[in-house]
Amino acid sequence: MTTSAPVLVATAVPVERDAVARALPGPAEDVPLPGAALSRTPSGWDLLAAGVGPALAAASTASALTAAALAGRPYGLVVCAGIGGGFAPDAPVGSLVVADAVTAADLGAETADGFLAVTELGFGTVTHRPPESLVRVVSEATGARTGTILTVSTVTGTAGRAAALRARHPGALAEGMEGFGVAEAAAAHGVPVLEIRAVSNPVGPRDRAAWRIGDALAALAEGFGKLAPALESWNPYDH
Repeated sequence: MTTSAPVLVATAVPVERDAVARALPGPAEDVPLPGAALSRTPSGWDLLAAGVGPALAAASTASALTAAALAGRPYGLVVCAGIGGGFAPDAPVGSLVVADAVTAADLGAETADGFLAVTELGFGTVTHRPPESLVRVVSEATGARTGTILTVSTVTGTAGRAAALRARHPGALAEGMEGFGVAEAAAAHGVPVLEIRAVSNPVGPRDRAAWRIGDALAALAEGFGKLAPALESWNPYDH
């Protein structure tokens, strides 16, 4: 990056973290962090297995952000990364998606007239937007498709729910379980956030035989191999 500020990459589970690590130079070293597994590469990237779901991801990311700030090495960028479901046909299995909006899909209330997002109830937020310049740099470097990545607490498993989510969020390309939580923690610390997902399965009926987790992890590693050098041209303090 054009600044010396380190980068925090938050994944849900260690296998995703390890896929990212394969794309970065040098062996990563473990760094003590209460309640989470953090490792650091020689190039200034910290890799965090933050846990599954928005709540745990938010707590772990906040812990890492606070520890870094107290140590005098605050992060210049937080990246939520991993695999996830893609909305067919726009985000096929094996493709990469970078979020221009990180949206909590199910934060709100069900009513007789349909779903109301928490913002429509008069409080909170449901969307964080990564810097447009950063999204553009990452998309151009990696070939990732650009659109909304939804954060859900329950993975979609039916065609009906997939259709309802897409109707409510027409720009949605993918869903995951951690992005909004990571973004909330980053926003609380005033740090820009990015979310990037490699598609392992279609959003819709749950069919484990159709999942391509290995292919998605390989795509994630390949994407980070292109993303890391691209960030050299982006300055987080210009966002």
